[in-house]
Amino acid sequence: MPQPLKLGLFSINMYACSVPEVAAQVARAAEAAGFESVWGGEHVVLPDPQAPPSPMAPQDRALDPLVALTYIAAHTSRVRLGTGIIILPQRNPLVLAKEMASLDVLSGGRLICGVGAGYLEPEFRALNAPFEHRGPRTVDYIEAMRAIWTQPAPAFQGRYFSFAGVQSHPHPLQQPHPPIVIGGHSPMAFRRAVEHCNGWYGYALDLAATERCLDGLKRAAARYTRPAELGELEITVTPRGRIDAETARQYAALGVQRLVLLPPRGADAEAIARFAAHTGEQLAGVV
Repeated sequence: MPQPLKLGLFSINMYACSVPEVAAQVARAAEAAGFESVWGGEHVVLPDPQAPPSPMAPQDRALDPLVALTYIAAHTSRVRLGTGIIILPQRNPLVLAKEMASLDVLSGGRLICGVGAGYLEPEFRALNAPFEHRGPRTVDYIEAMRAIWTQPAPAFQGRYFSFAGVQSHPHPLQQPHPPIVIGGHSPMAFRRAVEHCNGWYGYALDLAATERCLDGLKRAAARYTRPAELGELEITVTPRGRIDAETARQYAALGVQRLVLLPPRGADAEAIARFAAHTGEQLAGVV
């Protein structure tokens, strides 16, 4: 029997939700409305002046997603906490693994670890992080994080990152580790999802773009070996445009299992809370 679509709410750390009281109010409203998860994106710095493909203006507010989600964890009890996404090759993977394990423990096992390779060269340059080879670097970092979370004597030897002879405790509460979800719409991103991750996340996709990406994932699955321990690849999409029950059913029919919805841009706390309540009621039980 088909499972109902999971609903997520995006930008819990951005714009109006960068104000603590607003973020807590919105997260509680999403939880009460039946949302399965809330998600926070990441840009450490933004180019000034704004330059394509940057989606945000230099002065747009965005809290660090892990800090913001830790705050949200303290103001909620059930809703899952997704990073959508953390730009992994800009981070030290062992530091990030410690931060994520800490959030998973503090939240009672509610973390969804969303990562991606990134695309905004000025941000990488400002952080003194290599922009080249960021895709394979992302794979190394994922596997380093998995090693420190799961191995009794953690060690990893990769092209871009290696470690051995250390421990990091506590491990995440979720076992063997929080689900790792990767973003990206390229053939290599699809391969990374198939070979290394529990889920895939497509951002700002209409139905046609979603179908193209899912076809790309199917081609990658036919070409590359998926480790059995990763299980079924869970599909998450932030849809482009307004969503009603019929449109949500069309996404589900394509194979989407979670829709992470964008509240109206520029909405205040009350408007976002109303959006969550209305959408939760409208889409409840949609398959």
